[in-house]
Amino acid sequence: MGALFMGNKVLLKIDSKVSACAEEFLRLLIHCGMPKNDVILVHTNGENMEYLVSEIDLRMTLFTGSSRVAERLSKLLHGRIKIEDAGYDWKILGPDVQDVDYVAHVSDQDAYALSGQKCSAQSVLFTHKNWVDAKFFDKIKYFAEKRSLKDLTISPVMTWSNKKLQEHVDALVKIPGAHLLFGGSPIKESHNIPDVYGSYLPTAVFVPLKSFATKKYYDLITTEVFGPLQIVTEYNDNSLDVVLNIMESLKQNLTAGVASNDPIFLNKVLANTVNGVTYSGIRARTTGAPQNHWFGPCGDPRAGGIGTPEAIKYVWSSHREIISDVIIPKNFKIVQS
Repeated sequence: MGALFMGNKVLLKIDSKVSACAEEFLRLLIHCGMPKNDVILVHTNGENMEYLVSEIDLRMTLFTGSSRVAERLSKLLHGRIKIEDAGYDWKILGPDVQDVDYVAHVSDQDAYALSGQKCSAQSVLFTHKNWVDAKFFDKIKYFAEKRSLKDLTISPVMTWSNKKLQEHVDALVKIPGAHLLFGGSPIKESHNIPDVYGSYLPTAVFVPLKSFATKKYYDLITTEVFGPLQIVTEYNDNSLDVVLNIMESLKQNLTAGVASNDPIFLNKVLANTVNGVTYSGIRARTTGAPQNHWFGPCGDPRAGGIGTPEAIKYVWSSHREIISDVIIPKNFKIVQS
């Protein structure tokens, strides 16, 4: 006879800028019947929370946030952690051009919905020359420039201020051959967003493919911006292997999209890349992973599978076998073997 026991008590800490939202959600859960003692919510900053977790005996931690903090917590907690950390997520458009408006719309959503504040946001777009010739960049610009704060398709940026975003964009456009495709400045609409938050236009910066090969540019280009910014570049049939080498060099293998219906192209790209959630096909996206599908970095044993049954088992419980064996049969005879 076996039994499965689940249910560690949850200690919840949210980024202090949005912690009030988590409190309201918990109040909703309590209103709907959740026992109020099932969750402990802590309102504090990162430094205080680090002290707290170092002083108590946490069985397991599920962390969503930056790679830097994930590494720090992994050491502090001696590996008792599952993560869904940062994602510098790529999309590649294959050589077969089709449904241009739809693919541009998806790229706009991937990069700029919620002003890019998603760990699965499209950070870099590798665009085949055939799509460039089809004016794909103009299509993305069209959709991006329709966004506004008024209709809530632009939102405040919680972790990057306008100053920080502008400094990053200015540094990118100084790369030889780079240029601004669109955006690149704070929004012009009237608003009352505090300066500590960002209020920035959807932005795309084109950088030449060869820039990835230079370390000082590589580190700049591959910095994950938790905001409305994507890097765009161009490749052709002869430089596909260069693109694949770049993808191999990326360390944050969270999500990816391969927008193509060419089976030979798909097989080559999928066989030579590693990402936790990878969409393939002309409708490919980097964000919007279906509920209960795996969501976590590939190649990392700490991957948490956020939102999945695996995550529940990893974090809120642990594997345990309890064997019940209590009845000795009547007339049992000892037979040695």
